[in-house]
Amino acid sequence: MDITTISDVVTPRSRADIPTWSEGDAFLAGGTWVFSEPQPSMRRLVDLATFGWPALHQDETGLHIAATCRIAELQAVTLPSSWQAASLIPRCCDALLGSFKIWNAATVGGNICLALPAGPMTSLMTALDAACTIWTPEGGERQCAVPDLVIGNNRNSLARGEILRSLFIPAISFRRRTAFRQLSLSPVGRSAALLIATTGPSGDFCLTITAATPQPLRLDFPALPDPRELAHEIDTQVTEWFDDIHGAPDWRRHITLHLAEDIRRELGPVTSCT
Repeated sequence: MDITTISDVVTPRSRADIPTWSEGDAFLAGGTWVFSEPQPSMRRLVDLATFGWPALHQDETGLHIAATCRIAELQAVTLPSSWQAASLIPRCCDALLGSFKIWNAATVGGNICLALPAGPMTSLMTALDAACTIWTPEGGERQCAVPDLVIGNNRNSLARGEILRSLFIPAISFRRRTAFRQLSLSPVGRSAALLIATTGPSGDFCLTITAATPQPLRLDFPALPDPRELAHEIDTQVTEWFDDIHGAPDWRRHITLHLAEDIRRELGPVTSCT
């Protein structure tokens, strides 16, 4: 879609090229949402693609992901076999409904900053304890967790002029056992609930709830909770269930509790038959 209100497009090559923020500015990543509907408040686009950031970098500490990394690039990454939680990457990429054209344009950072409840990159990065690096307009940077960045339906905590530069998933997160559940009203519909749980060698249990809630929720337990404890914690921590055409709040609560218990059983103690 043509956006007729845009009067200028800036293509920075360095931080020094980023213009001083003014009303009507917007940072452009993949553009799959920006160009999908009218944007009457936008006057100037700052195209982040021209920075030329490497999409992915892997080392012994973990996986570094540029905010401009395309979904298709993340889906195609090859990681060490010992990083068993990497199996979550293709499953979360698949949860981003769209054609290969969308996958080759939509970005990891854009999906997170758009802050839609069903954003699967938000789900993935929350579950794997990713750290966000954010550029501030003064020339510095700050760190934050994804649940502190995505604060509501289509709402993020970025201040004016701030840019999500990258995300980092530590190697230790990739070494955890995982379980994944997603449910929609239709076979290829938007996620009504997307739950990811991980557990480590110490037996701790972490459950991430997205899509069913306006913002990502991560529940951390020192050990595997029993069914009653898990259900109580979900009902205590979830102060609002999301409500839209993809699912009513009471139904989202019901399926979330059901999927959470299913995940809890999957990640319970591994027993062997003798």
